Amino acid sequence: MRIPTFILLALCFSLQVAAKVQLPSIFTDNMVLQQQSAVRLWGLAKPNARLSIVGSWDKKAYILQVPASGKWNLKILTPKAGGPYTLGFNDGSLLSLQNILIGEVWLCSGQSNMEMALRGNSSPILNASEIILNADNPSLRLYRVSRAATLAPTAELKGQWMESTSATARDFSALAFQYGQILQKKLKVPVGIILSSTGGTMIEAWMSKNSLNAFPEVKVPESLDPAQAVHKEPTVLYNGMIAPLLGYGIKGFLWLQGESNRHEPELYEKLFPAMVADWRKNWGLGDIPFYYIQIAPYGGTDKTRSGPRLREAQLNAAKIIPNSGMVSALDVGMETDIHFMDKTTLAQRSAYWALGKTYGIKGIGYQSPELKSMEIKGDTAVLTFNYAPYLTSYRKPLTLFEIAGEDKKFYPAKAMIKANQVNVSSQDVARPVAVRYAYKEWVKAELFNNDGLPASSFRTDNW
Repeated sequence: MRIPTFILLALCFSLQVAAKVQLPSIFTDNMVLQQQSAVRLWGLAKPNARLSIVGSWDKKAYILQVPASGKWNLKILTPKAGGPYTLGFNDGSLLSLQNILIGEVWLCSGQSNMEMALRGNSSPILNASEIILNADNPSLRLYRVSRAATLAPTAELKGQWMESTSATARDFSALAFQYGQILQKKLKVPVGIILSSTGGTMIEAWMSKNSLNAFPEVKVPESLDPAQAVHKEPTVLYNGMIAPLLGYGIKGFLWLQGESNRHEPELYEKLFPAMVADWRKNWGLGDIPFYYIQIAPYGGTDKTRSGPRLREAQLNAAKIIPNSGMVSALDVGMETDIHFMDKTTLAQRSAYWALGKTYGIKGIGYQSPELKSMEIKGDTAVLTFNYAPYLTSYRKPLTLFEIAGEDKKFYPAKAMIKANQVNVSSQDVARPVAVRYAYKEWVKAELFNNDGLPASSFRTDNW
């Protein structure tokens, strides 16, 4: 039966009049709002209605006139960490969010080693059962963004804030969960972790079209073929999994990605800082902390040394990206599985960066040894390191150093630690000009500082 036009119009009008406040799914029960800040809220409401927003922490009413489009946004002030609270929205119909906490919010993003859940898969997670057993924590809240790849930036995403329990943590990122758990226990405030990650993705997929305009070698698709791995295409994950979050109040970012870009380290070295700058600009929160985890070594015989070159690109990025820090993963990789089991060590080291640098907690060592200088003394290269009052190999021989002369041919080197220096030499090189450390696809870290943090692979040449 055909419905008369006037009935359809009346029905549409009545739906519009009766419409309640609608919020993006990032705003739900159990959410965490960033403490002591002006957090942005947005959504839909009745056009031209008077919208009142009240948080139970101070009962202050924020009132605005909803535009004719029905789309609204405003900022409200949050207090010191605490809760639980309620947050009410009223445009004539009341919508109330329950069990809200005020605390610290971090966005964790990247590819599979960030995405992998505690429950594991064919690559299990080290100590998962114990971690899941102790996951109950009402002060830790988890939000997982559902996978979405789109050609244009979207306004909505799928997800739900959840309290941390054994059941909810089991299906959440092993690394991001433990990062949040450590922060919550140490800071003794509520912590919210937003996870937006997808395995097997290149950095280009996480970048906006505007940011990629500076890189003509990266082709942004004009259409998507559902039969193909669309989540690997440039811009699509930024559009579907980052853009809907823009403006949500966060403290900082934690990033683990790069395995899928191993074949193009030179391009990655340019793309990565550009992505960070673009995310920060679009979030509108200034140079908030951006911490990231270097890719771990993985077995292979790639003679182009693409793995160490990618690690080098990430090491160099820390010197370019303001308010950033890199976690070395040189000791956690697995020769036969790119999905290393030990997510705990990297969660801890990431938390050290946040606790030591962002939150200013004294006594926490968070920076790995970093080459400061090389001085040639006769047939020996003397390497001096920052962030290492003392270096150690845990009394094991150093086997990963190589040294070369003017002929650019590298030989295995003898390496001896003296306080914050390493003396490197070889009987095959009378006048050294360059040194490399762990500059191979598959290695296991040998050089650490007195905080137990591993030095990244590095080289002094650019051959």
